Amino acid sequence: MVEHRKPCWQPRYAITPAVASDLMEIEAARVVVEATPLPPLVQAELSRRMRVRSTHFSTRIEGNRLALDEAEEAVSRRRTVFHGRERDVAEVRNYWNALIRVEEWAEAGQRLAEDTIRRIHAIVMHGPRARPVPYRDGQNAIRDSISGAIIYLPPEAKDVPVIMAELARWIPEADREGLPAVIVAGLAHYQFVTIHPYYDGNGRTARLLATYILHRGRYGLRGLLSLEEYHARDLDAYYRALSTADHHNYHMGRAEADLAEVPQSTGPKLGF
Repeated sequence: MVEHRKPCWQPRYAITPAVASDLMEIEAARVVVEATPLPPLVQAELSRRMRVRSTHFSTRIEGNRLALDEAEEAVSRRRTVFHGRERDVAEVRNYWNALIRVEEWAEAGQRLAEDTIRRIHAIVMHGPRARPVPYRDGQNAIRDSISGAIIYLPPEAKDVPVIMAELARWIPEADREGLPAVIVAGLAHYQFVTIHPYYDGNGRTARLLATYILHRGRYGLRGLLSLEEYHARDLDAYYRALSTADHHNYHMGRAEADLAEVPQSTGPKLGF
């Protein structure tokens, strides 16, 4: 009997000498961080602070109005009233809860499946007890925030379930093939926001998905790094990396883009 394997996403990329050099630097940093002794209480406090920063900067990328100290007050519930910013508080608390859950799942070695991604999105949007919601049932074009012109058309809604399933199958397959977790996280992050499977919450879910992959692949750096803050500090570079190859329609070139090429010119910021 011939076994027919369901197709996986097949990204186009290359580990160039420059990328290989970066991977070696990341690995060297990981070894140093893992070998640095810290008292348990200090480790816990530093991890908590970095988790707050990750929560603040990831939601800030999406327009959240809470300052860093206010985000900390919101997640610690030291302050419960933020007049006129209730939605901002909910976003911050939901992201905090999702980040904790992602770290727990990764620590437990839970296999990443499509349902895992959908559960992450549910927490991001509706809180820790929320059930996954369906993918979008219509188009969700990305528009320039100033002119309103369409700058990217994601896949049609009817194609989203198939493409998401292919991405979910690719991630564990890439792990089995020994692709570095750093590469897997970056490619998965890119593809998720490119698919844009939901009407809202795509960027936050993509960053949490990357965090999950990094933690599970032993690149959590003991919770002492906020990748979200790194992205937020240079949003132009972040958006350029998510706009690879300058294709503005998924079905007309974006799906086959060479992901080793990152555009150097700045353009409209995509509201992922």
